[in-house]
Formats: sequence, C-alpha cells, structure tokens
Amino acid sequence: MAHKKFDIQPGRVLIAQPFMEDNHFKKSVILMCEHNEDGSLGFFLNKPINMDISELLRDFPEKEFEVYFGGPVSTDTIHYIHNVGELLEDSIEISRGVYWGGDFEKLKFLIESELVKPQNIRFFIGYSGWSDGQLEDELNTGSWILSDMDPNYAFQNKNKDLWQNVLENKGDTFTVIAQMDNGFSLN
Repeated sequence: MAHKKFDIQPGRVLIAQPFMEDNHFKKSVILMCEHNEDGSLGFFLNKPINMDISELLRDFPEKEFEVYFGGPVSTDTIHYIHNVGELLEDSIEISRGVYWGGDFEKLKFLIESELVKPQNIRFFIGYSGWSDGQLEDELNTGSWILSDMDPNYAFQNKNKDLWQNVLENKGDTFTVIAQMDNGFSLN
C-alpha cells in the first residue's frame, strides 16, 4: 500500500473521522504542537474535565481556569497553550496567535495580576502522542482529517460544537460529515 504524504506540522488540527470508535478520540479536535522524527504531540481542544487548575496545583492563584483532557498519555502532567506569547518568556509559537508553554512562575504572576484571563489560556492534563510514523499510518487509514488551526478554536469556542464547527469551516463534503450524529452506522 502506497503511503500518502501529509502536511503534519505544529499549528494544524487533527479532526477525528465520524466513525472513530475509540472513546478517547471520538469527535475530537487535536491541536498539533510537535511533529518530528521522534513522533507527534498534541492536545484535545474539546474535552473539558469540569475542574479548575487551582484545584490541581497547590500554589496557583485562586482563579477559575478550566482544565481540559489533553490526551491519554502522561495524565500526571499539566500543559498549557495561550495567546500571550509576547508576555510569557520561553513560549513556543505553534501557530499564528497560539503559543505552547513558557515560564510557569511568570505565568502565575500574570494570572494573579489579571494580565492573563481565562480566554487567553487553556490548561491540559496529559497529551495525545504518537511514535515516529504512527500518526502518518493513522492518516493513511483514514482515522483523521487534517485542517488548519484558527486561534478561535482554542480560545473562543463552544466545546460541544467544536468538532462540527471545524469540519464545517473546512467546507465541501466535510460540511455533510459534520452533520453525522453519534448513532450513524455503516451496518
């Protein structure tokens, strides 16, 4: 079987095909933050876990910042993306207006000072990861749809509608796919 080449790179999103059965990934939208010869790493953008970051970290400002399930790998780790890279040293720009990580002590100061608000940042527990070549194989078998990232997907979205919205923004036949409900079956 010939493998198709895909433009996997930081700042793109993976959209789960509507037939994906794995409950972790069903109707998920994953922001890709890293892709290299060692593998790939990204975070779910539409899986809130109904918890604030201050509930997980002892010396964190007592502010309401929702936490998301980033993926099933290393669920004992916390990660974050944000749109304030100019304020937070050591941030990695992964897409126009979207940054990953940065100086955590400075982040806490910026949150305490209210220079970073909930609409500027997204926290994750764990991440989604693929070994070298694994994501390409999954794309070749049709498990994922690649699309461009829009900062609004991370910072201004309605979580339950994100999968559908990203597909509709992609246009063409993806608009029809976006209308498929959970009960659809090929049987």
